[in-house]
Parts: sequence; C-alpha cells; structure tokens
Amino acid sequence: MAAETFDITELEQRMRASMDALKRELVGLRTGRASANLLDPIQVSVYGAKMPLNQVATVTVPEARMIAVQVWDRSNIQAVEKAIREANLGINPVVDGAMIRLPVPTPTAERRQELAKQAHKYGEQHKVAVRNVRREGMDLLKKLEKDGNISQDEQQRHSTKVQELTDKLIKEIDQIVAAKEAEIQKV
Repeated sequence: MAAETFDITELEQRMRASMDALKRELVGLRTGRASANLLDPIQVSVYGAKMPLNQVATVTVPEARMIAVQVWDRSNIQAVEKAIREANLGINPVVDGAMIRLPVPTPTAERRQELAKQAHKYGEQHKVAVRNVRREGMDLLKKLEKDGNISQDEQQRHSTKVQELTDKLIKEIDQIVAAKEAEIQKV
C-alpha cells in the first residue's frame, strides 16, 4: 500500500488474493472423487532437482475414482511413485509399465469429518487474512485523516466501503468453505 494514498481496489486485490489462495488449498483436500488437482502440490526428485509432478508426467482422470499418471521418462517412474507415496494422500500408487494408477478410495466417515474440519480451518485462516488487510486499510485511513490529507467525512465514507468489502468477501469465503464441506460429506 502506498505511503500517503488510499486505494480501495488495491485492498480488494489483496483480499481476493487470499480468497484465491483458499481455493487452491481446498482443491488439495481429497473428497472421494478423483481430481488431477489432488497431485498438484507433489514435488518429484528427478534430474538432480525437485520438480512439480506435472512437469515430468501427464495426469489424467480416466474414471471417477481413478487417477492415471503417465510418466514421460521411464527412468523416473520410481521417483514419481516414491513422491506420491510420501505425499501422504492416503492413495497407494500401482505401477503398470510407464503408467501409474492411483485408485482413490472413498473416505471413511471419520476421515470426511477430519477433511471438513481442515476445510473450515483453511477458511478461518483466510478470513483472518482478509480482516488483517481491512485493519491495515482502516489504519491508513485514520493516519491520513490525522495528518490532514483527507477529511473526517472522507475517512468515514472510505471506512464504510472497506467494511462492506470485507463483509462481502468474508461471506464469499463462508460460501466457498460450505460448498467444499458439503462436497466432502457427500458419499
């Protein structure tokens, strides 16, 4: 945020960045349905470096409960299998030639509860992040008013806009988390 100016669009961008991060985190929660995004965070040790899985293999979803990983270089199959096992996704890879099949089991009721709690926790973390951006914006407005750069009326008007934006984004986060929790609980 610039030192002596107030820009609500910048605040909104920062708040929306937190929402985007929440969406990326929620994609990684396994819901019982196969999703290629489930493997996005996996890093594979190949060629003397750690690389994202999607840079050494093609990830597809041929069936509702199956993920297929087609490794491009056959010499990397063991490294890819090891990386998937170490990711603790609760999925056991089955090597079939140059293809690794990942049967996605249906989560137990207990596991679904854990995943729902995790989704809720992610939502709370990102609501706090949005509120922190709001607080920074409000502090800047108070400072600008104190320094005489904006009037008290302007400060009130901008504060109201910041609060409305915060409320709107918190509500969107709640909706995103509720949808993910419903998806997790669906058998």
